[in-house]
Amino acid sequence: MKIAVLSGKGGTGKTLVSVNLASVAEKANYMDCDVEEPNGHLFFKPMIEHVESVKVKIPNINNEKCTGCRKCVDFCRFNALAYVNHSIKVFEDVCHSCGGCMLVCPENAITEREKPIGTIERGTSEKVQVHTGILNMGEASGVPIVKQLIKNETRDDQLVIIDAPPGSACIVMESIKDADYCVLVAEPTIFGTQNLSMVHELVELFEIPFGVVLNKCLDEDNPAESYCNDHRINIIGKIKYNQNLAVLNSRGEIVSRIDPQYQTIFKLILEHIVEEVGYATTSRT
Repeated sequence: MKIAVLSGKGGTGKTLVSVNLASVAEKANYMDCDVEEPNGHLFFKPMIEHVESVKVKIPNINNEKCTGCRKCVDFCRFNALAYVNHSIKVFEDVCHSCGGCMLVCPENAITEREKPIGTIERGTSEKVQVHTGILNMGEASGVPIVKQLIKNETRDDQLVIIDAPPGSACIVMESIKDADYCVLVAEPTIFGTQNLSMVHELVELFEIPFGVVLNKCLDEDNPAESYCNDHRINIIGKIKYNQNLAVLNSRGEIVSRIDPQYQTIFKLILEHIVEEVGYATTSRT
């Protein structure tokens, strides 16, 4: 089972929910797909057992063979190629590594070279296998890292917690597209509610079952809760604002390993998800 945790913005408590759901499970794989700013490892503090390089294929032009026909330029829908000063210029940051330019070149003037864009680190923290994607500084897209991270490290018989990047860009879609369930984390502000609506629209588009965890709840009106009620969205958990929780979280502590109260909260959320996914699977069959 794959459970993706996402939010419309950073700072809502997405990683708080992700690491604690993984921690309260009997056994879990935690996937940090927030490759630009991964921080799940700061909580788990895993013993790193393996580091793997992630590479993409980039066109390599042999200008001695190139006749300037521009067929590769015309083919590329991402404008990653241009014919400048009698030679082909490759814009690596927008190349999608499809290999099409190599196929259409009539002179076989295009080959491919591998370009490292980041790494995947793997380690263990108690019962949790921790997998962290890390994008190299200056790289434009971490989508290939997310693809490799999820493809290589997930099986149907495993519980996988996917800590998705914030927002709703392509890398978020790649993180959640094969999820069995999505947890949307929201905070009790108007801005937080606007961002909740953004990821709500995204999971509806993908037709993935989902529920909302309301974080930093106060004893006053909660715009995010009102949004859920207005749109008949299932609230699967509420976490009250607590200064001690904030302190523990800022120190990189996994609160469910320290405080029985939070262990119960996150166990109930996980049990609800497992029950709902199981019911949906039974209903489809």
